[in-house]
Amino acid sequence: MKPRHWISALLIAAASVALSGCASAPVPSDYAAQTPVFDLKTYFNGNITAYGVFTDRSGKVARRFTVDMNCTWAGNDGVLDENFTYSDGTKERRVWRIKRGENGKYTGTADDVVGVALGQASGNALQWGYTLRLPVDGSVYEVQFDDWMYLMSERVLLNKAVMSKFGIRLGEVTLSFYKN
Repeated sequence: MKPRHWISALLIAAASVALSGCASAPVPSDYAAQTPVFDLKTYFNGNITAYGVFTDRSGKVARRFTVDMNCTWAGNDGVLDENFTYSDGTKERRVWRIKRGENGKYTGTADDVVGVALGQASGNALQWGYTLRLPVDGSVYEVQFDDWMYLMSERVLLNKAVMSKFGIRLGEVTLSFYKN
């Protein structure tokens, strides 16, 4: 390749990277006009079953699991009792304590969550941000979750969460919830 062509190719590649970096990340208000409107308190009330996978950075499914949930509310305070069963037979439990605030805001805590999870609902979507203590091979790592939920119908909710550490994407969790 001629030197002039190398320079052109390099400039095009640099411009592509620069432009892709300008794309803004979605925010909950992007979904304000989408229906059906997602209300966490209404959907997560009663018994719910979810099916999920964890995919690593390459997109390979590393773990499959099922979650059986029992969800209850007293006013604006909710308890989401999650019982995980992984494809290898391992079981795990997480109990979320959720508080519904004003204007679609939610906060949540769980024993393996560092601090408080912050959520914002708008239209058919809800975004959660939190840090989770994740046990892996005898060690515990604190990883960040950018967790998005999308209400598809009265009974079906889809969830996609990106897991990262130090800003490096480690993988994704994809779930489909079915309200019984």
